[in-house]
Amino acid sequence: MPTHAPHTVADLQTLTALFGPVGEASLRKEVTYLHPVYQQWIQASPFAVLATSGPHGLDASPRGDPASLVTIHDEYTLLLPERRGNNRIDSLRNILHDPRVALLFLVPGVGETLRVHGRARITVDPALLQRLAHEQAEPKCIIEIKVESVFFQCARAIQRSSLWAPPAADARSTVPTAGAILSALTDAAIDGAAYDRELPARQRATLY
Repeated sequence: MPTHAPHTVADLQTLTALFGPVGEASLRKEVTYLHPVYQQWIQASPFAVLATSGPHGLDASPRGDPASLVTIHDEYTLLLPERRGNNRIDSLRNILHDPRVALLFLVPGVGETLRVHGRARITVDPALLQRLAHEQAEPKCIIEIKVESVFFQCARAIQRSSLWAPPAADARSTVPTAGAILSALTDAAIDGAAYDRELPARQRATLY
């Protein structure tokens, strides 16, 4: 029999005993398709986190575009364009191995979030690439997601985090810059100051 550290919750009965019963609203809000009210929500979202699973573990990756971030092809299908990035393609590698994906959609200023689960494939259909071009730049490929479940998440997490509150005046100074991180991780083999200095122009030139 496996042993667990003291106070570890290791079975479903113990876990469910920590919480009350699931409310009716929490159960009925989940559907297996893109209901019109959920379509309206998705169309307002410019940002999502894409979760995937692969042979080297899990990945959660941000995705952003002017709203709507994704295109609703029909009530069971979403199209997510893959724009320029760092070429790690962690999410895409995972999808080739395991098509299961999850998306967490956010709308700035709105407390609720929207969760979509489904199965994905990668397509380079020329008509779709042209259709989802932005600023005359076609995406590298498109993630087509067949929806299996959709539901909204209540606003408590956003409220507790004060995510949409105005940032503190010293917010930037409380976390290291990208250049500072790279310099620290490479023992200064990457010039962090130069990286930070050049980054804004590079991002503007390669956004799409």
